[in-house]
Amino acid sequence: MLEMNRRRFLAGTAFFLAAPSLSFAQAAAPAKGGTLRISIDQAASVIHPLLTRVNPEYLVTELLYSNLTRLKVDMTVEPDLAESWSASDDLTEWTFKLRNGVKFHDGSAMTSADVVATFKAILDPKNASPGRNNVGPITDVTAKDPATVVFKLSGAYADLPAALAYTNARIIPASIATGDFKKLSTAANGTGPFKLVSYEPDRLIVVERNPNYYDPARPYLDRIEVQVFPDISAEGSAMIAGDVDVMSTVQPTEYLRMQGSDGVDVLRVPSGQFCNINFGCDTKPFNDPRVRRALALTVDRKAMVDFVTEGFGTPGNDTPINASYHFYSDMPLREANIDEAKKLLAEAGYPDGFEATLIASDTPAVRTQLAVAFREMAKEAGVKINVQTMPHATYLEQVWKKGSFYVGFYNMQPTEDGIFKLLYTSDAAWNETRWNNKDFDKLIAAARGTKDEAKRKELYAQAQKLMNDEVPSIIPSFFDVLAAKRSWVQGFQVHPRASVFRLDYVSLTDKAPKRG
Repeated sequence: MLEMNRRRFLAGTAFFLAAPSLSFAQAAAPAKGGTLRISIDQAASVIHPLLTRVNPEYLVTELLYSNLTRLKVDMTVEPDLAESWSASDDLTEWTFKLRNGVKFHDGSAMTSADVVATFKAILDPKNASPGRNNVGPITDVTAKDPATVVFKLSGAYADLPAALAYTNARIIPASIATGDFKKLSTAANGTGPFKLVSYEPDRLIVVERNPNYYDPARPYLDRIEVQVFPDISAEGSAMIAGDVDVMSTVQPTEYLRMQGSDGVDVLRVPSGQFCNINFGCDTKPFNDPRVRRALALTVDRKAMVDFVTEGFGTPGNDTPINASYHFYSDMPLREANIDEAKKLLAEAGYPDGFEATLIASDTPAVRTQLAVAFREMAKEAGVKINVQTMPHATYLEQVWKKGSFYVGFYNMQPTEDGIFKLLYTSDAAWNETRWNNKDFDKLIAAARGTKDEAKRKELYAQAQKLMNDEVPSIIPSFFDVLAAKRSWVQGFQVHPRASVFRLDYVSLTDKAPKRG
């Protein structure tokens, strides 16, 4: 009962943080029509739905394409192109029934053949889709009939419906998936609520309502203009002036500047998004868990929330799971203890500390902020950290997944399994820490193949405890997701996943400016 009350409290808190008080106009039924202007903070350079990598690209492809399932704001799964699904008793085979009458934007029918071809393209290594390691342990996809798809898995997997909502699992036509795969780099042909009108990745992307969308009630808007603002101050000024209706991402400084501005609603929701300090657990001195624990004990986590998230976040406990996740285990928060840190370092053979270079990409800038804060905290234990900041492109090429001491940045994933299999198991898609703990792997494998909720909760609690003890990476804080909208926008909610937007539920009131 206590756990249920905690979840209800968190859900209620998220709602009140994410949504301002409802006026009569906001409570009214959504009106049809109008143009929404939404801003993004970097170019949407990739609009191929199987290849997108960053939030602005996810936003655009979500407008144009559909998944089999979707994530609601409360992180539960709802139908999208699939209207229902079921699993075998051992959770190794899942059957999805598709909606009838769905069409791609070119007018062709969407059938199980398109779903099969899409997932085969995702799983094909030569296509290098980020979704390959994030859609679950799929070994085969077959079409039972034009409206039925069967997924066969390499092992039991309870979270497949949530995994199929992944940002790189949007359904494309079979003719493209098996033919001119690169065709969707600058064009679009999906089943989503909007159709592509124009694409200028560094400036403006325009979409218009899809009249043949499977839900005749949605989308409510006629048109969406996605405007690129590399300058966050200019983006905030455009919101204050009413030239932008929604800011998809807001930095804390702009949040505070816009707070209280006439006609602007600032939005905030707790999330599992985090920055971490990754250790190469196969490289000295970080191959010794005593060293990793010692460094974790230098961190003042509440101070990190103030300094790194600028107060818009919650403390972390060196696991990627927080209260935003269903199977969060509420362990005592690790507190700074310099004496204990020094003792552990001495036991590990570093009585005078050591020197190391911590690398941080310049995007987002918070990576460098975290590195600098950690440098100052670790000094007290005799550890000298040199912070090296580099351009993001250089970081991706030279450091990411290769280095042994660097700062990462990650969105919340749909499930616990999603984040663990992305980053921390031995076979993780991005096994950055190279922790490769077999006991941890076994716990995650057991949890993903278990139906019983209580048993899964216990398995994930053990996994979180093991990670907290071993510290493959330091996770000092989690970020709230921040956004903003004009008061004439209704139906827009901030999603804790940060990469989900649900703009087909957005509408404009009669107070919105008329735009031709």
